[in-house]
Amino acid sequence: MGDEAWLTGRFEEDRPRLRAVAYRMLGSASEADDAVQEAWLRMSRADTDDVENLTAWLTTVVARVCLNMLRTRRSRREESLELYGAGAAGPGLGESGESGPGVGVGAGPVDPEEEALLADSVGLALLVVLDTLAPAERLAFVLHDLFAVPFGEIGPMIERSPTAARQLASRARRRVRGGAPVREADLTRQRRVVDAFLAASRGGDFEALVALLHPDVVLRADRSAGPTPAPLLIRGARTVARGAMAATGRARYTQPALVNGAVGLVMAPRGRLFLVLSFTITEGGIVGIDVIADAERLRVLDLAVLEG
Repeated sequence: MGDEAWLTGRFEEDRPRLRAVAYRMLGSASEADDAVQEAWLRMSRADTDDVENLTAWLTTVVARVCLNMLRTRRSRREESLELYGAGAAGPGLGESGESGPGVGVGAGPVDPEEEALLADSVGLALLVVLDTLAPAERLAFVLHDLFAVPFGEIGPMIERSPTAARQLASRARRRVRGGAPVREADLTRQRRVVDAFLAASRGGDFEALVALLHPDVVLRADRSAGPTPAPLLIRGARTVARGAMAATGRARYTQPALVNGAVGLVMAPRGRLFLVLSFTITEGGIVGIDVIADAERLRVLDLAVLEG
């Protein structure tokens, strides 16, 4: 019993790090808890007496569990996108958010507010971009760049050499940072407008939204984004603002990101990309908004983390 109590206590010491690794690998608090729970089960069954660095051993276990989960995720994600779309109250888009079952030693249910705060602390845009990476790229980048795990330890996890693991992390890093450079002045101006749009949406400030929109603004939403089976086209500042007000509850799952080299918004409950807002901004305000939720369109977007 004493050994079991020591093992439990030792695992709890590493739980925050393990959950942090798993969350950045998976982008979902409940899935991260599942991965940590699996690590606990493996630890409780394994003979760890000869393990010199238990933290490294547990990190490796969690990373491999996450890698397997990522490799089996793609088909489920595509089915979810096709089934629910961005206009439906499906997983991740309903106002209730996620409340998965409690798992692991001392773990409790995942609260929707906790999920949103966790995504904010990590960076929702980072989770979205990470979700576009191949599983091995994501593992190499997360473990090395975010948790300083040496490539010599990462390589065996993905059955690659340390050099190959380094290349995967480098490729992921370029994807996270984005491709073609954007003029700083344009980026600053776009960011200011988009940040104001998001703040007004979250705060339910109708007049502030109207002030940001050009009087003749045009919003286009694809079939997956709207409540009807046909693409949606809305004109006029007050009409578009009313639509934004209707999505106030979802705005907490939304953050700025680079979308095809310009500042846009990504909506990603549980770290999974479901919808993107691409803006056309002039001196007169926002003149166009493209709402993208179609799975094929989302796949070809060039998304990157917006620094600062």
